[in-house]
Amino acid sequence: MDGPDRRTHRRAVALLCFCSLCWSIAGVFTRHLEQAQGFEITFWRSLFCAIGVLLALTWQQRGNPLRPVVAMGLPGLLAGTMWGAMFVCFILAITRTSVANTLLVSSITPLLAAPLGWLVLRERVAARTWLAIGAALGGIWWMVRDGVSAEGLSGMLIALGVPTAAAINIVLLRRMHATVDLAPAALIGAALSCLVTLPLALPFQANLNDIAILALLGFVQLALPCMLFVRAAKHLSAQEMALIALLEVVLGPLWAWLFAGEAMGVATLQGGLMVLAALVMNELAGRRWAAPRPA
Repeated sequence: MDGPDRRTHRRAVALLCFCSLCWSIAGVFTRHLEQAQGFEITFWRSLFCAIGVLLALTWQQRGNPLRPVVAMGLPGLLAGTMWGAMFVCFILAITRTSVANTLLVSSITPLLAAPLGWLVLRERVAARTWLAIGAALGGIWWMVRDGVSAEGLSGMLIALGVPTAAAINIVLLRRMHATVDLAPAALIGAALSCLVTLPLALPFQANLNDIAILALLGFVQLALPCMLFVRAAKHLSAQEMALIALLEVVLGPLWAWLFAGEAMGVATLQGGLMVLAALVMNELAGRRWAAPRPA
């Protein structure tokens, strides 16, 4: 990897870390909701996400936001469906099983993205990356192990839709980025999520405080990172994207501890450090491997 390519890769890593940061704020902000719950949260968040993406496309296209949506074709529809599946499955899962179970199942995205990336894209998975994936999953298990149980099997099966859809979406973004801009797919995903959750969200209970928080989540926690995630996909491998995205699981409890007064257990701290160490070591090892050797 030469100098410019390495700088581009670093910027993509930083961009994906920012996406994970945005995604991770959901928990701490939902703690401050007063009346909205469950499917209503998903509906309003998805609605504001759709509005945010629509506004961004209107600005980019100078008044014609539907042009890039139509231009995506079938790949865009598939990517949008995957976004929508992730939005809905997570909320469905935590209503049927514990948050710990849901997080643990959701964290297997790298295990699915790595072989899928090799199968579809022929992206070789380095041994160091497999080690990093194993260490990161071990850290997440350590974080949530006290809350994991065999109860709520249906919720865990639904939660499996999150990493499955995420892995398919990542590989699709990698496959199509050179020919199709799939950033508008987040609009399709948000719209599908709205349609699915609307009947389950009625009657609405959210007050103005809740609407303001959910608008923030829709714009900052969904619309912005989902569109930036597509940009990062141009320069990162499928397994690297899935691995870095695990930062969301680590940062979420940290924000809840700092800004919502939730206690952070020793296991959460230890597991989070394990995940961070795995991500950092994988990136450092990758840079060392890619560094030009003297003649």
